[in-house]
Amino acid sequence: MRVERFEQKISEVSPQPPDRYIGDEYDSQRDGEELFVPPLNFAMVDTGVFRSGFPDSANFSFLQSLGLRSIICLCPEPYPEANNEFLKANGIRLFQFGIDGCKEPFVNIPEETIREALKVVLVIYCYICIAMQHRTGCLVGCLRKLQRWCLSSIFDEYQRFAAAKARVSDQRFMERFDVSSLKHLPITFSCSKR
Repeated sequence: MRVERFEQKISEVSPQPPDRYIGDEYDSQRDGEELFVPPLNFAMVDTGVFRSGFPDSANFSFLQSLGLRSIICLCPEPYPEANNEFLKANGIRLFQFGIDGCKEPFVNIPEETIREALKVVLVIYCYICIAMQHRTGCLVGCLRKLQRWCLSSIFDEYQRFAAAKARVSDQRFMERFDVSSLKHLPITFSCSKR
């Protein structure tokens, strides 16, 4: 094998830095384009169904681009006025199921509330919005159970979003959740062929 000697100076070979960078604030202002900022922990759950942390005004343009019809909020606190105005301006319905985000290990998650929220997801296709990772994780985990995912995959997804705040009590709730009362509802998600 023959190795040729490199004769050029490094400065002659190095590419020149671009005059603009992706994500640069100057760049977006110069082009007149608005940056889309998703809420924290944003992800697609299934076709037309998304999850995230609680959105604020910086996320409104991004949410508007999704063409949402509904938002489920699992927080017990009143929905902020700025968010309500955004919903009204965009014709988005709010379904609020106030579930306390108690950190106590033996506090029960209200199964009937999760069941009612699941009915909204199954019938309406909506955006799942929450300030507490655990309750969204429980709702999505119960949806996955209805979609006949295996428990190890449900728990893996839950832990990916809950990270260090994952709770055994939430996983126990998902494991014990009985989906039989929801099987009569139309399930038209991509991975739920019966």
